Amino acid sequence: MTRTRRWLLGTGVAVLLFLGGLGWFAWRLLPSDDALAARISEGFERASGIGLRVGGATWSLRPAPVVVLSDLATAQPRPITVRRMVLRPRLSALLRRTIAIEAIEVEGAVLPQPSVRAFRGRWKGDGVSGMIAGAWTPAEIPVERLRLQDLVWINRRDIALAYDAELRFDPGWRPREAEVRRPGVSPTTRLRLTREGEEDRWRVQIDAGGGTWNGQAALQTVDKGGLRLGAELEPRGVDVGELVTAFGRHKAIEGRFDGRTEVRSEGDNVGELVRHLNTRTRFAMRPATLKGFDLSKVVGPPGAARGGQTVLDELTGTVETQNTGDGILLRYQGLQARSGVLSASGSASVLNRRLNGEMAIDLVDGLVGVPLKLAGTLDNPQLSMTGGALAGAAVGTAVLPGVGTAIGARVGQQVEKLFGGEDEKKTPRRPAPSKAR
Repeated sequence: MTRTRRWLLGTGVAVLLFLGGLGWFAWRLLPSDDALAARISEGFERASGIGLRVGGATWSLRPAPVVVLSDLATAQPRPITVRRMVLRPRLSALLRRTIAIEAIEVEGAVLPQPSVRAFRGRWKGDGVSGMIAGAWTPAEIPVERLRLQDLVWINRRDIALAYDAELRFDPGWRPREAEVRRPGVSPTTRLRLTREGEEDRWRVQIDAGGGTWNGQAALQTVDKGGLRLGAELEPRGVDVGELVTAFGRHKAIEGRFDGRTEVRSEGDNVGELVRHLNTRTRFAMRPATLKGFDLSKVVGPPGAARGGQTVLDELTGTVETQNTGDGILLRYQGLQARSGVLSASGSASVLNRRLNGEMAIDLVDGLVGVPLKLAGTLDNPQLSMTGGALAGAAVGTAVLPGVGTAIGARVGQQVEKLFGGEDEKKTPRRPAPSKAR
């Protein structure tokens, strides 16, 4: 036997021994399919305190390590479900008992909001490591890529919205690149993040309502390890009607707007950053159409302005959003509207689609204004004069027609407020301030 043949034979034996040892190690390290499903279920409940049913679990080491889970469901009244989940761990990390997953792919997940909220404060451990018993340690980047396909979020009003997402992570769970989109929605509705260098700064690119909403975002670490998020964005040519339709909402106004948006939040983790998120947008729309009422018919019988629409040459103001335990609170401040010789100003709030606010229509431009109360819902807005304002308008008409009507209405409103009238009734409860400022 020549030296070359002995070398080849020795190499082959070494390879066979290595593969045999690897197979033995995998047999000891990885359980059977049924045992794997049971182990994942037990680990999930140990880490979260909520049970998990695993319909099926399979694993393989060739041609590359992969774990496939199917038909997952949490033990809740409205379970969180996942049709299929694929995990692709790195083999070298498995041999070192290290959690290093090259990719996680999730297909067909359904997340009811109340069920997701039930996990707040429950999770024990650091991500995946919290589900695994024994001497396993997370790698510097435990999960390198995450892909979500056909993920459905069901909000408190049972509106179901589908999303696709792809994320690539740096150390510390910082996204290197991220894209979230609404599939099947036209025009394109998506958010893209791109990290700039190694700093905690990202370029933000948003396509929505046929326009853009681009800018910069930054993350800071504050006292005791907390996080502070800030962003500056510039909406350009965003169609409000198309924007709200893309998220299953009712169109209360139509038109394109430009402006500037500030985003602020603070929290100890990503979940808290989302829950404490505040935004403030200064906007200008030229022109705009208000749906659901006709301002030209406000000074008339109660309910006369209901229905129809109001076409405005210009609408400007500021809208603030704040996440609360009862939903997203929207505050509209400094609203200014103009349509020909008509102008109006006011403020309003929206919570769970209910409206509350007040405004004034200037009949003599910039001189006097007819006071109005905004109530009802986004689907059925109600804009009318209060009882005291109507009474004052009647007196003003009798004394001095025209301008006297508006002056009388304003005086009537102030008298009504002085004696605790309709305008002093309880407004929607404002939530306690969040951490974000």
